[in-house]
Amino acid sequence: MKIPRVGNAVKRRAFLAFAMLALLAGCGEPLPADKRDYAGDWQGVNMRLYIGSDGTVSYTRVRGASRTSINAGIQRFEGANFFVGVGPLATRFEVTKPPHRVGNAWKMTVDGVELTRVAGGAGDDRSA
Repeated sequence: MKIPRVGNAVKRRAFLAFAMLALLAGCGEPLPADKRDYAGDWQGVNMRLYIGSDGTVSYTRVRGASRTSINAGIQRFEGANFFVGVGPLATRFEVTKPPHRVGNAWKMTVDGVELTRVAGGAGDDRSA
């Protein structure tokens, strides 16, 4: 039995689709002025969330033997919550306590986990 050959046109389309997806994965809208405090490297129990001022997100969470990772751009904010993903594939991050100061530290509660900003922040790098 002969295996059909994949034509150059099909290869080109597949490559272009992959390239576009890779570009979209890195795209995020810059953080709105009223959300600049979200920027930074946030860590909590079994969770790490990096939010760049350019809207990029890198997220890792461990629950038992399960590990979830997301690297994509912020699509939009709805109130304090935000959506991260590409096209119709988006994950909602529920923010019950937006970024705020507690003493000298910045805190935020996302998906039920209290996070502390350990680095970064828009115009506030030294205070985290």
